[in-house]
Amino acid sequence: MSHAVSRLRAERLVRSVKPFVARGSRAPRCPECRVIDNYCLCAWRPRVAAESAMCLLMHDTEPLKPTNTGWLIADAIADTWAFNWQRTEVDAQLLALLDDPQWQPYLVFPGEFVEPQRVMTEVPHAPGKRPLFILLDATWTEARKMFRKSPYLNRFPVLSLQPEQISRYRLRRSKRDDHFCTAEVAAMCLELAGDQRAAEALNAYFDVFSTHYLGAKFKLPLDEQDDVHQRLRPFL
Repeated sequence: MSHAVSRLRAERLVRSVKPFVARGSRAPRCPECRVIDNYCLCAWRPRVAAESAMCLLMHDTEPLKPTNTGWLIADAIADTWAFNWQRTEVDAQLLALLDDPQWQPYLVFPGEFVEPQRVMTEVPHAPGKRPLFILLDATWTEARKMFRKSPYLNRFPVLSLQPEQISRYRLRRSKRDDHFCTAEVAAMCLELAGDQRAAEALNAYFDVFSTHYLGAKFKLPLDEQDDVHQRLRPFL
């Protein structure tokens, strides 16, 4: 299946000087879901309608990482765009998307690092416009750099999330429970925008992905009748 993140991954591979080697790469992976073949996720891919759209600005190697969850967003939400972030150049298609009058862009970033007058904690209804959430898909250190060095984003309001839960992301190391992965952030944005069904589907898909990925990593048996899989089934 081709979508914005898979196409960006293909473009990034073409530009690679040397092969990108992911952890556990000796085992064959499904080219569609990036999970080891015996734990393939493809049959569990949801597709739900959403009023909101997602714009992923992805740091250099993010599209290549099997643990990247921006891929899950593009799987589930049809209106998802993905662009490679560069400090010195801006993709003309990205600028065209941000200027498209059908969208109201919101840059998603913690409000504590932003001028107070730009910060929002809710998604207001904008007549004639649909929400477009700009997500910086990177490590926290990289995302802060991207935020500072992307002046073309300074004209947009900043949506600062205030989650009550801790992150469920277990595929990469983080020292803080309040650092959420990109799919978790997208689900919270969808919920704030009133796209409740899409938010539930993405959350359920993220949990199934984590189960399959960790099952492959630790060679655990999969139970597709468990609660994690059953929560996703209504969205298939």
